[in-house]
Amino acid sequence: MPFEIDILIIFADADNVASPDGKDGWVSQFKKFLEFMLGQVIDINPKVLLKGEFETMTSPRLDNVALLVPILSREFMASTACLENLETFYKAVNENNHRILKVVKDPVAVGQQPEFLQPLLGYEMYQLDPDSNEVREYQNYFSREAQRQYWMEIVDLSHDISNALEKLNNSSSGSPVKDLFKPKMVYLAETGHDLSVERNIIMRELQRYGYTVMPDRSLSGDTKTIEQRVRRDLEACSMSIHLIGNTYGEIPEGGNESIMDIQNRIAAERSQEARNQNQSLSRLIWIAPGLLHMNESQKRFIETIKRDVEVQEGAEILETPLEDFKNVIREELLDANDRKIVEETDGRAVYLLHEKEDGQAIKPFVELMERSGFHVLMPGFDGELLEQRQKHIENLRVLDAAIIYKGSGNEEWVRMKASDLLKAPGFGRKKPIVAKAILSAPGEISNNEDFRQQDFRIIEGDSKYFVESLKSFCQELGT
Repeated sequence: MPFEIDILIIFADADNVASPDGKDGWVSQFKKFLEFMLGQVIDINPKVLLKGEFETMTSPRLDNVALLVPILSREFMASTACLENLETFYKAVNENNHRILKVVKDPVAVGQQPEFLQPLLGYEMYQLDPDSNEVREYQNYFSREAQRQYWMEIVDLSHDISNALEKLNNSSSGSPVKDLFKPKMVYLAETGHDLSVERNIIMRELQRYGYTVMPDRSLSGDTKTIEQRVRRDLEACSMSIHLIGNTYGEIPEGGNESIMDIQNRIAAERSQEARNQNQSLSRLIWIAPGLLHMNESQKRFIETIKRDVEVQEGAEILETPLEDFKNVIREELLDANDRKIVEETDGRAVYLLHEKEDGQAIKPFVELMERSGFHVLMPGFDGELLEQRQKHIENLRVLDAAIIYKGSGNEEWVRMKASDLLKAPGFGRKKPIVAKAILSAPGEISNNEDFRQQDFRIIEGDSKYFVESLKSFCQELGT
C-alpha cells in the first residue's frame, strides 16, 4: 500500500535544541542535508518528517511510515518515549528491521541498543578526535572534515534509502524483483572508526559496480557467533578486503582477538580452503600509510600481517594512497566481459542513448560510427527493468564518449540521461568521458545553455544534418 510518509526521523528533543543565535538544532540541520542529498541521488522528492519525543503527528501505530530513521544518542537511549516510538514502528512492520536505518549522533555501544537494532549497520555522524578520543559535533557543516565524513555518511544513507524505497514499491506492486547482483559478492571487513570514511568510500564504489557487500549487518555477539557469521559470509564471496588503521578494535566476549583480527584470520583460512577446492577467494589488505596513533596490540597485529606467511595466505598487502588502492580493487574485480569490451574498444566506445521507439531512426548514426571504427554501445531494452538498468550502468562504466538522441523522448528524459553521465564516476569508471553530444530537432530543448555548461555539444537539425555533424564528431574523437 502507498505510505503517507516515506521517511520519519525520530529523535530526543535534547538533540534538536536551537543555538542561542537562532541556528537550527542538530536534527533539523541533519534533515535539510538529507533532503538535499536525496535530491542528488533519486529523481523523486520523498516526504521526510521529524517526530520528537512527545509529538503526536502521524498514526499512533506508525503504520503509515515506509522507513524509520532513529537518531541514536545518549539522550535517545535515556528517553522512554523515543524507545517506545521505535518499538511501535518495529511491531507495526512485523518486526522487519530492514525498514529501520539507524543514525548514530554520538557513540552508543551496540550492547546498549535495543536487540533488534544491534545487527544493523549504523551511519556514524560524529567526529572522534584520534588523540583524545573525545567526541565533537560538527560546528561547520561545510568544513573539510564534515565533507569528508558527515557528508559521505549522508550520501551512503541516501543511497540505502533509495534502494529500500524501491524494494518497498516493488513488493507493494506485487512484482517480484530479481536479485541480479547476488552472484557478485565481496567481503569488506569491518574496521575501526578511524577508517570508517575510507571503508564507506570503498563500499559505495563496490555497490555502484554491481557488487553486494558483506557483512550487511553489524558483527556483534561473542567470539563464536562472530566467527560463524564471518565464515558464512565469506563462503559466498569472491574477494575479501581488509583496511588496517590505527585502531585494533573491540575484542568480543570469549576471545582474545579483535573483530578485525578474527576477520583476517578466517579469510586466510577460507582462501586456503577455496584453493584446495579449485575455487578462488582473492584477498587485499590495505595498511593506511603514515600511521601515528597505534597502540601495542595494533602494532603487533600489523607486524604479524607483514611477516606471517600463514596470515598472508592468498593476500596482497599494500601501503599506498587510498586512490591507488581503489584502482587495484577495480582491476581485480573487472570481470571478463568488461575486459573484453575495454580491449576491443581501445578508447573508441561511443554510448548512443535513445528510446526503444527510436531504434529505426538511429540506424544511420550507428552505421556511420561503426564505419569510422567506433564500437557503438546501445541501451538494453530486453528483460526485466533491473537487467536493463544494469546494462545501462555497464555502458556508463566503459564508454569513451556519449551521444543522447532526443527522438520520442521528452526533455525531462534527456536531463535524466545527462544526469546519469554526470554520475558515471560513481559506477566505477576508470577514465574521463572524452566528449558528449545531444542530437535534437531545432527548438525542442528549452535551455541549451544548461547542457553546454555540462560540456555537451548541442547538435540541432534533421537526420541528414545529424549524419554530417557526427562525421565531424567522429573525426575529433579519432584524433
